[in-house]
Amino acid sequence: MSQIPDGGASVAASSSAAVGAPPARDDATSLGERILTTHLPAFMPWLLLGVAVLVSAVLRDNFFSQYSVASTFATFVPLVLVAVGQAIVVIGGGLDLSIGAIAALSSVTAITVMGGEDSRILLGFLVAVATGAACGLANGLIVAGLRLQPLITTFATAAVFSGMTLWVLPTPGGRVPPGITGTFRTAFAMVPMTVWIVLAVGGLWLLLRRTRLVRHIYAMGGDPLAAYNSLVPVRRTQTLSYVLAGAFAGLAGMAILANSGSGDPFIGSAMALDSVAAVVIGGIALRGGIGGPIGAMAGAMVLSLASQILFFAGVPSTYRPLAAGLVVIAALALSALTDRRKR
Repeated sequence: MSQIPDGGASVAASSSAAVGAPPARDDATSLGERILTTHLPAFMPWLLLGVAVLVSAVLRDNFFSQYSVASTFATFVPLVLVAVGQAIVVIGGGLDLSIGAIAALSSVTAITVMGGEDSRILLGFLVAVATGAACGLANGLIVAGLRLQPLITTFATAAVFSGMTLWVLPTPGGRVPPGITGTFRTAFAMVPMTVWIVLAVGGLWLLLRRTRLVRHIYAMGGDPLAAYNSLVPVRRTQTLSYVLAGAFAGLAGMAILANSGSGDPFIGSAMALDSVAAVVIGGIALRGGIGGPIGAMAGAMVLSLASQILFFAGVPSTYRPLAAGLVVIAALALSALTDRRKR
């Protein structure tokens, strides 16, 4: 059988071009470009956060008390860390759907190693970060080395990491060293430790963004071909972006343990999508090269507060995912309107 359709398609395409009809594919490509490059202005995540704080304060009389602030930020920390890791990957033009599973694997590995002993806290931190970085390295080698789509790759590795998590800790349990849980709930200079942790995460990013690696990640996400022509080691940079994201997921695993006081192999199931939502709310373009993890941190706090607002408003827990979805849709709508005004 002869392969005539290809030739016929070429003739048809030539005819369409001759009469001036634009290919339908161009419209689809243009729409895809707009979706991937549309992003919220830098101030918008903080405006949304301010609104969320105001609504929370109205619903809770003691919202600004030290105990309430400490508890609220304790729920922020894990998602903030995961959102920072996701932001680094997305800025580089990738995506990591396994980052929640990495955080869960890091947490159960750390709690198993520590065994509830304060003397093993440092070892637990090292193991958690190393586990996260190793998982990120696996993602990076597959995506950059084999040139596979990040969406499919990390969707598959999420299942692998989740299986490993269940192998390490089949059921919820274990005991977190008292030194971790106790420190997580204390205050320093009248400021809850959880607030200091969030500020430290922001400060860590401010230091990282000065490094050559992060500059290369922005260049790679902005224009991979131009970055390659500028002698940026694209494959190595892409791999290291996943390693860095995995390390932040490892820290998130430790924050999960500090907040819950025990291990849970199922804890990271929703964190991946929540981190992507935080990135979108934080003003980072899904195509990459635009935005920063500081905005993603604000996005993570908006999502956490939205869930708490529903809880204190008496809305059943089954509707909480609806709130996250509505917040993301509202953020995308705002970004689309902003983009139109710029045009």
